[in-house]
Amino acid sequence: MRARLILENGTVFHGRAFGYLKETVGEVVFNTGMTGYQEVLTDPSYYGQIVTMTYPLIGNYGINLDDMQSKGAKVRGFIVREKCDDPSNWRCEFELDTYLKENRILGLEDIDTRALTKIIRNYGTMKGIITLRDLTDSQIKLQLDGFNNNSAVKEVTTKEVQVEDGDGLHIAMMDFGIKQNIIDSFKSRGCKLTIFPADAKAEEVLAVEPDGVFLSNGPGDPKDIPGSIEEIKKIVGKKPITGICLGHQLLALALGGNTEKLKFGHRGANHPVKDMKTGKIMITSQNHGYVVTDEGLPKDVSVTHINMNDNTIEGMRHNKYKIYSIQFHPEACPGPYDTDGIFDEFIDTMNDQGGKLDA
Repeated sequence: MRARLILENGTVFHGRAFGYLKETVGEVVFNTGMTGYQEVLTDPSYYGQIVTMTYPLIGNYGINLDDMQSKGAKVRGFIVREKCDDPSNWRCEFELDTYLKENRILGLEDIDTRALTKIIRNYGTMKGIITLRDLTDSQIKLQLDGFNNNSAVKEVTTKEVQVEDGDGLHIAMMDFGIKQNIIDSFKSRGCKLTIFPADAKAEEVLAVEPDGVFLSNGPGDPKDIPGSIEEIKKIVGKKPITGICLGHQLLALALGGNTEKLKFGHRGANHPVKDMKTGKIMITSQNHGYVVTDEGLPKDVSVTHINMNDNTIEGMRHNKYKIYSIQFHPEACPGPYDTDGIFDEFIDTMNDQGGKLDA
């Protein structure tokens, strides 16, 4: 069935629909990963977004039930140059088209994804509609104006407290849209996890007497959840705090810093990041549209990592409190694994009780 992508700036791409055949609207972004499309589809950080894969052939190793990063697909739409209808892999359980149908996600193929990516790079991320019908200008405007992603975290966070048993450190997690592999990375290190909804109060989190608090990844603008920022402020100095992606941004805001939206974001598995302490360059997996800014960063906070493409902040550590957070994804499912040791650094940060560094 023929379908069209209509961008906010008026550009139209014609292609073929697949998956669940129902019109969709969202923020159009691109991901440069050559693999990992299943992890992209199920990553809660993509909630509200129509994701374009820049690699030309997607679906060639199918879909399996072991690599899901959440319960079901979270994207609003999925765009590829060409989908593979005959996947070949020993772990394959079904193909991409079937998975999108079952998860009610509309796909679009046979468009020039290179041209679309260049538009996003030149003009920035923008809203878009994938439609199977002809729309009038007023209908397009109504749909685009009616879309926002302000409540994304509320839609993807856990609805109730969950506990994952372990014999090691007890970590309280604030779930803003956590990926399964982050949970698995802590569990593989023996940690006990108590996972709280995003709107949990600081008193609830501290009441379980954790060794440390972890702030997860998640979708959207960190400034859309001011309530969570206020609760994080109440934990600062009382317990060690670590965070990834959105959690890193929320922590910066809680410390008095600031965040801003990137022109087209960092999304892919090939982003070079420099460790400022060792000088080592690591290839990282990333998925974010906002970053912590240099301006307003508290004087007690040191930058630990920077992005080698645009020099944006990729990590920070507090010089007074036991606080350490990063922008990229060390769990990196499906890879690369250059930064897996970050989880050991998180655990080292939490190992000693108390939220302040020793004098």
